[in-house]
Amino acid sequence: MATEADPGGTRTSVWLAVRPAAPARRRSEAPSGLDRDRITAATVRLLDAEGLGRFSMRRLAAELGVTAMSLYWYVDTKHDLLELALDSALGQQRLPAGPPPREAWPGRLRALACGYRRLLAEHPWVAPLSVAYPNIGPHARAFDAALQRLLDATGLVDPGRTGAHLAVSQFLNGCGLSGCGGTVRRAPDADFGLALDVLIAGIEAKAGGRAPGLRPR
Repeated sequence: MATEADPGGTRTSVWLAVRPAAPARRRSEAPSGLDRDRITAATVRLLDAEGLGRFSMRRLAAELGVTAMSLYWYVDTKHDLLELALDSALGQQRLPAGPPPREAWPGRLRALACGYRRLLAEHPWVAPLSVAYPNIGPHARAFDAALQRLLDATGLVDPGRTGAHLAVSQFLNGCGLSGCGGTVRRAPDADFGLALDVLIAGIEAKAGGRAPGLRPR
């Protein structure tokens, strides 16, 4: 999957690219004390502290106490590193394990949506990166698998199932936190809760073949 890297150029997602193995002599020359996980964790901390606009490989290298060129032993580009940081942040959300009982899916969907909203609030840079990159890392796939299990419990079949998945995905990225002109804005709690009520009621109505309505919270 090619994604936009710079005006006039495309790139391959870090999750799809294959990096050639470095020769043994060059591996021995790699900076000691560094690895991809440590670099990714430092990237997340720096993005949390200073924001996406100020992030640079040079600033990250200073945070780690290494040269900027040292980082390129482990990632090819800044875009690759931002993709890794995005998926790392998504991995902080606790996901429901296993398929829920049919009657439990509304509550679990509410918990999943609220957890994702909290994650976006704690890491404001996740929302714009989720739009900029394909978001197909292992934690993103685990999140989608958890959502798919919840939708399984609704009993919906296509095309209603596909529509429900799209509605939830769009809701999470559009209503949880919305942005305008690069500025991320947190929707008020009451507005978010009401919108989530409407979404769940709509899925329940579609699954039950009746007109949508709101259940008391």
